[in-house]
Amino acid sequence: MADTQPTSAASAVTSAAHTAHSRSAPSAAAASSGSGAPNTKNTATNAPGTPGANPTDRLDLIFEGLKQKSSAKQAIYRNTLATFDMLRSVSQELVVELSRRITPVDSTVIIEYRPVNEMEFHIRFSGDLLVFVMHSNIVTFPDDYGPMDTKYVEEDFRRRFFGHIMAYNFMADSIKYQRLNDPGYLVGRLLINIDNHYFLEGVQQLELPDNDMSDNAVTPDGLKLFVESAMVAAVNNDLIAPPLNDIQKISVKQKLENQQVSRGSKVGFSFSNEQRHTSVDGLVY
Repeated sequence: MADTQPTSAASAVTSAAHTAHSRSAPSAAAASSGSGAPNTKNTATNAPGTPGANPTDRLDLIFEGLKQKSSAKQAIYRNTLATFDMLRSVSQELVVELSRRITPVDSTVIIEYRPVNEMEFHIRFSGDLLVFVMHSNIVTFPDDYGPMDTKYVEEDFRRRFFGHIMAYNFMADSIKYQRLNDPGYLVGRLLINIDNHYFLEGVQQLELPDNDMSDNAVTPDGLKLFVESAMVAAVNNDLIAPPLNDIQKISVKQKLENQQVSRGSKVGFSFSNEQRHTSVDGLVY
């Protein structure tokens, strides 16, 4: 009796181990059929004992990607930064000229340029504020968006990538009094490519010519027209007072945060292209 118990115990352990192994290890039939997680090409993995060949050296692929796409994006970024600097200079000149004209008529009307940083500046005129912002990333778009399906873009894959500059319209007092819940409105977006050409999209109130991107080289005159049009659109988009029922109550939080419950809001702008698209950096436009 004493000799049989260890043998039975050993048999039980062996049996349990065998059972566990059968549950965890794939059968020969399953292995030969290539079951398991698919590889990067979405095909079955190789069977045990028949390893596949190592992938070829991918250093050349990385090099080509850096040389073509990454190098192109760096060039586009430099073009966009240069365009933004030109836009800044054009805006300063425009502010000086408008101030010269309006001051003799009404010195209380303030028109001023405000630098913020390398990628942002403001133009304040009367009760409106235009905020110009340059995005730091280079983006692309779906094939059916804007200039993407044109012959000009199809001729060179590098033209599929863009730097972009946005112009937003805020009420000047929203910034002055830090009313954080006040809305701003996108007026226009300027897309810059590797050829230093631009594509301008925005609200219908801009009323700009719908030229092909191949014809739109970045020039001071073109950027001046963009700024002037954005200012006209902002001035013509008046504030609408809220209904009385919407301002009957005010919270303590609103009072402490210096919010004006009865503040007006702009009616908004109409876009010529109402479709929304997502760019490669996850931004929705």
